[in-house]
Amino acid sequence: MTDRTVAFFDSTFDEALALTREARDYLTHREPEERKKMSPAERMAMSCETMRLTARLTQIMAWLLVQKAVHAGEMTREEAAAEEYRLSGKEVCEETTPPVEGAQLQPRLVDLLDRSHRLYQRVARLDAMQDRPSRPSLQN
Repeated sequence: MTDRTVAFFDSTFDEALALTREARDYLTHREPEERKKMSPAERMAMSCETMRLTARLTQIMAWLLVQKAVHAGEMTREEAAAEEYRLSGKEVCEETTPPVEGAQLQPRLVDLLDRSHRLYQRVARLDAMQDRPSRPSLQN
């Protein structure tokens, strides 16, 4: 593994951790206040979308922690490629259409959803790379 690969992984991990903390703070402090001002349909949409946000971030962090274990030598690449360690939840995490038509989501939640979706897609591409056969190294 190159220094560049480790730096990329570390920055992705740091981004995911920061986004997880930001989502936690939003869901703990702002979301309950915003919820009080919403219609029942908006509250339903917000509940569904906060669960989607949580699912995305949980899947991302679980996958990244497995990769961190590989980088630390605590497990092999082959072990990390096992189905139980792969990124999952695609049906829920890839969806971007709110389940309640016409419900307006709060801008802060929309931002968190968008950023978590982009990060999930990036991690999904990294996860898919595990399916590619490794290239033989060039010998000099």
